Amino acid sequence: MAHRIKLVLAGASALLALVAASPSHAETTLSFLIDNSPDTVAAAEALVAAYQAKAPDVTIEIEQRPGGGEGDNIVKTRLATGEMPDVFLYNSGSLLQALKPAKTLVDLSGLSSQAKVDDGFKSVVRADDKLYGVPFGTAMAGGILYNRKIYQDLGLSVPKTWADFMANSEKVKAAGKVAVVQTYRDTWTSQLFVLADYYNLHAAVPNFAADYTANKAKYAETPAAMKGFERLKDVHDAGLMNEDFGAASYDDGLRMVSTGEAAHYPMLSFAVGVLKQNYPENLGDVGFFAQPSDDAAANGLTVWMPPALYIPAASPHIEEAKKFVDFAGSVEGYKIMMEINTVQGPSLVDGCDLPADVPPVVKDMLPYFETKGMTTPALEFVSPIKGPSLEQITVEVGSGIRQPADAAKLYDDDVRKQAKQLGLPNW
Repeated sequence: MAHRIKLVLAGASALLALVAASPSHAETTLSFLIDNSPDTVAAAEALVAAYQAKAPDVTIEIEQRPGGGEGDNIVKTRLATGEMPDVFLYNSGSLLQALKPAKTLVDLSGLSSQAKVDDGFKSVVRADDKLYGVPFGTAMAGGILYNRKIYQDLGLSVPKTWADFMANSEKVKAAGKVAVVQTYRDTWTSQLFVLADYYNLHAAVPNFAADYTANKAKYAETPAAMKGFERLKDVHDAGLMNEDFGAASYDDGLRMVSTGEAAHYPMLSFAVGVLKQNYPENLGDVGFFAQPSDDAAANGLTVWMPPALYIPAASPHIEEAKKFVDFAGSVEGYKIMMEINTVQGPSLVDGCDLPADVPPVVKDMLPYFETKGMTTPALEFVSPIKGPSLEQITVEVGSGIRQPADAAKLYDDDVRKQAKQLGLPNW
């Protein structure tokens, strides 16, 4: 009997030793899908490194996808097939609604970080009174990046009207520089003249968003809505673009406007992150202004909310994924992203004030935000519909292949298909 007790004790000791040698907590590996923009990658890597230092039992593997329509299709396909990584980065606003978040995503309303998130941002990640995302970056705007040195050398002033913008561009062309760089290799970049013109459209037709959503207004039937397509045609027909506009990439555009190869680049202000990463010595040479209108007295800024982090309902690691996303939305996590990518506009998390040394791109934006009535959210944040084919249509117009009126009709048809998919009334 004594011999048997010794054997049992010996076995128990071995078991205890095995348990002691094992990790105190089960290790978890999370997958994290992001787009392949350099600024996104830099911010995501910094965020993951910081979180893994706080949670050593968690490993987060980053996976990259293309941007634009190709990336959009990847997100939708992987959600539909249940193969979406545990956390993913995607648009807020209308494109989020197309994912049917109430069915496909995890409710993040209960995260502690949500208490400090701006209400304006919450409105663009909400569905059925639940919150599905946390912000990945600051607010931003759409407009024109411009080279400040070229403007200084040629004695140009920041234009508020389209006529002045075209006159400036002609002077740049005459000086042997590219007036307006376009980068249609990355098709999503072709949309800015249309999307950034929404402040001007809203100023001219204040009820457009509501009527558009209710199927009472169309691009092709609203002259102010047609302007964005006409801007693309104007720039192409005047020969103001770089010769390789069809093959040039987003990074090519940022290089050209920052180094002085080009004077203007229609773009979202999130580009300041890539400028800081890839062209830090030229960051101070790039300024920003709102897309000019036909009336200098009614010219303001179209504002975008950043993308958000989401968790698919099919994730096998929902609780661990929530902890990571909560960290990303916290003051600590948000500051990490701001430090890596500079800032692209106003902060969306209370307690994360803008630093004093923001670059000119951001400084040029602030007066619009500080003056009442000088900003309006982009259409995709005040209407649930945005046609997924817009970037292909704008490439055609900007390349001289399709006329603005035909493009507007084609986009109206694209929008109709999406509105039906969303089940909107009156469609």
